[in-house]
Amino acid sequence: MKRWIALALFCFSLSAQAVTLQELQQRFSQQPVLRAEFEQQRSISGMAKPLNSSGELVISQQKGLWWAQQKPFPLTLLLDDRRMVQTMASQPPQVVTAENNPQMFQFNRLLTALFHADSQALEQNFALQFSDVGDQRWRLVLTPKTTPLNKLFKRITLNGKQFLETIDIDDMQNDATHIRFFNQRTTPTTLTAEEQQRFAS
Repeated sequence: MKRWIALALFCFSLSAQAVTLQELQQRFSQQPVLRAEFEQQRSISGMAKPLNSSGELVISQQKGLWWAQQKPFPLTLLLDDRRMVQTMASQPPQVVTAENNPQMFQFNRLLTALFHADSQALEQNFALQFSDVGDQRWRLVLTPKTTPLNKLFKRITLNGKQFLETIDIDDMQNDATHIRFFNQRTTPTTLTAEEQQRFAS
């Protein structure tokens, strides 16, 4: 009987261990491909109603980030190590590289660092405050410490459990953006033929 009690206490202590940023980063690094849907709400000072948008995204460790807004109008964003390509409706794609717009490229590369909880990349630009908030849930608060990010944002807050679930962005104009991610999927672990085509475009 004592052995069973000891075993139960041991298992409970394991389940109650605090989540760490290192553990979170390792977990995310073991997800070769992540697919999810998102809903975004942006509240702008002086506007009575927030701006709402929604869509889907694919994050590949090898290929980068594919972000597809579907409502209120179609807009896609493709981001990899070399470029950022934004396409809106039938307009020609806008291509941003480290050469033609280094600040914009640097900012958008932070998006992939957020999704991967890449502490090394994030620490170059932010002061990090990571906390376990119970039930294996976690919060990561990023306070900008470099220009131009500290001129644009007050803080960026990430919340999640098994996956990243929300991002809240508070900027210097007192505007706020809330992004919720749901229906996260990690299988199949390789990109489908359709997804490969998206990243090749």
